[in-house]
Amino acid sequence: MAGRTMHAVQYDGYGGGAAGLKHAEIQVPSPKRDEVLLRVEAASINQIDWKIQKGVMRPLMPPKFPFVPATDVAGEVVEVGPGGHSFKPGDKVVSMLNFRNAGGLAEYAVASVNMTVDRPPEVSAADGASLPIAALTALQALRYGGTKFDGTGQPGNVLITAASSGVGSFAVQLAKLGNLNVTATCGARNVDLVKRLGADEVLDYKTPEGKSLSSPSGRKYDVVIHCTVGISWSTFEPNLAANGVVIDLTPTPWTWFHSVVKRLTFAKKKLVPLLIFVHDKEDLRFLVQLVRDGKLTAVVDSRHQLSEAAAAWAKSMEGHATGKIIVEMGESAMAPVVAG
Repeated sequence: MAGRTMHAVQYDGYGGGAAGLKHAEIQVPSPKRDEVLLRVEAASINQIDWKIQKGVMRPLMPPKFPFVPATDVAGEVVEVGPGGHSFKPGDKVVSMLNFRNAGGLAEYAVASVNMTVDRPPEVSAADGASLPIAALTALQALRYGGTKFDGTGQPGNVLITAASSGVGSFAVQLAKLGNLNVTATCGARNVDLVKRLGADEVLDYKTPEGKSLSSPSGRKYDVVIHCTVGISWSTFEPNLAANGVVIDLTPTPWTWFHSVVKRLTFAKKKLVPLLIFVHDKEDLRFLVQLVRDGKLTAVVDSRHQLSEAAAAWAKSMEGHATGKIIVEMGESAMAPVVAG
């Protein structure tokens, strides 16, 4: 497809938020060795996308401007580069694009075969695009906390904060598949949704009970999957089991310092900051299969056409989305909905 152009959304420098996104006609990329060219059907926006725009990874990312953001996509293979013979044109896939190159907010994108998996008919493009960062992060965080998904896991108690978020909504479902008792926090409007996802106990984070994080049944947490900000160690500590661990997916400098102190003092209760940059293709395949089998549901907050990418970007930056925000490349994206 050399020489052809496509519509894309990009930004020309750090900062600017949704207003910094620009629509442009750019050249369709060509797949190199071990890459495939995808016709993008859907992409999801993650917090890391606009944080990179804000400059949190400056000067490493983006490597150059203008930059087309978004890594999580689902689409159809249209061209196969050298070495990409595990795929052929026409294959429906889910892919996590390279962070440094990104490219998801465009009609076409180049994906590595190392992070691209087949998408069965039972998995929609929106569902598939919801998975890579959010579901992989939830899966790896739970595994770090000792959860097993092969049927050999021992029962335990887990607390999941911000359980109606993209990561949190997947974490609730995966924790139940891992044989855990789940206590979850979210806003009042999402309590019923989080219960439907499988949580055994749900706390409105604005109530006294929610602020204290205390389990209504008196459980102590073996693991906390912390998906939000603004909760102190002094709140977590009394609710933890003797060897409980808080896995913080939104760590601050204070988190890193406190984690080191806990290690140096050989504390039984631990705080672990977890930033996940390396993902596994087999894990992504596992998650797609769970969706196919009806064991995992992607909660979609809203769907936007590519022409409405700025609205999707702004909604993500507001921080109150229920589940995932999807940008669809088709001619007629569905109106925004909240799905369970």
